[in-house]
Amino acid sequence: MSTMWEKLEQIDKHYREIDEEMANPEVITDPKRIQNLAQQRAGIEPVVEKYRKYKRTTKELEATKAMLNDSPDKDMLVLVKKEIDELTSREAKILGELKVALLSKDPNDEKEIIMEIRAGTGGEEAGLFAGELFRMYSRYAQTKNWGVEIISSSDAGAGGYKEIIFEINGRGAYSKLKYERGVHRVQRIPVTEASGRIHTSTVTVAVLPKAEEIDIAVNPDDLRIDIYHSGGAGGQNVNKVATAVRLTYLPTGMVVICQDERSQLRNRQKAMDVLRSRLLDIERQKQESAITQDRRSQVGTGERAEKIRTYNFPQDRITDHRYALSFHNLPRILSGDLDEIIEAVATTDQAKQLEEQMV
Repeated sequence: MSTMWEKLEQIDKHYREIDEEMANPEVITDPKRIQNLAQQRAGIEPVVEKYRKYKRTTKELEATKAMLNDSPDKDMLVLVKKEIDELTSREAKILGELKVALLSKDPNDEKEIIMEIRAGTGGEEAGLFAGELFRMYSRYAQTKNWGVEIISSSDAGAGGYKEIIFEINGRGAYSKLKYERGVHRVQRIPVTEASGRIHTSTVTVAVLPKAEEIDIAVNPDDLRIDIYHSGGAGGQNVNKVATAVRLTYLPTGMVVICQDERSQLRNRQKAMDVLRSRLLDIERQKQESAITQDRRSQVGTGERAEKIRTYNFPQDRITDHRYALSFHNLPRILSGDLDEIIEAVATTDQAKQLEEQMV
């Protein structure tokens, strides 16, 4: 049995196990558990339905082929052969749909996201480009009628950022922007460069599916919460009232800070969103590493060699190095017109997976 069929059998088995668990009286009285199971069930149901339909069609095809040896009637044989052709065509069509359904469904695709953009190598120029990427993703979100909320930021001057963390709130945001995670390299002549020399800088982009309480449970005893006065922009109220929140997750030492909101409660809620999303992403990376031991983390170290994309201003060209795709018209793309890149990368990635999928 090939990898694909083994995977389908596992999904079908998991679907049956979910049904059994949802019927358990102890589980029925647990709303969070029921919600979690219902989400899992809905996520794999399309694949299970197609798989079962494929098996029914295959069984029917085998039975029809057996009729070729059982019927001496010529007219009947013509009908049987016609039925075989139709079933063979239907089987191939369902198999194609099944492959795509098996590959395309990511359990996080419908989630909203938290993006983290950080300047890498390149000093001030890296900070400036971090700011440009933030504005690019913000404008793209606007074209999709998604909301954008800054969680925390560290300015680098001249409109740039050393780091900026923000939410993009809109159903399906992760399915569109998950391919943006990684190191983005920019090649251009900085405005501060008097000699006209081209500089190369990098920015790292992390895309985290926004986790809910049912996705990641955080034990309150594992948290240290510090409240302090914000030092950022926002007027006198920000500096006079202690609203900034710093969460420390004690098991790992992970720190999350949120100070952009005037409300301490709102800052705390946003900080918890980031913490849960980071923990969920850690679990995702562990699962991927178990499947592919040599897979790198999504942003690496920020070194120039770890790039997924290069923005070459002198040549007005963007190159996606994962699939050797090239795009032109940098001003249009940086203004938020990302559909061409996102669709091309997603389609190429899916085609590559289909090629590698064993039948």
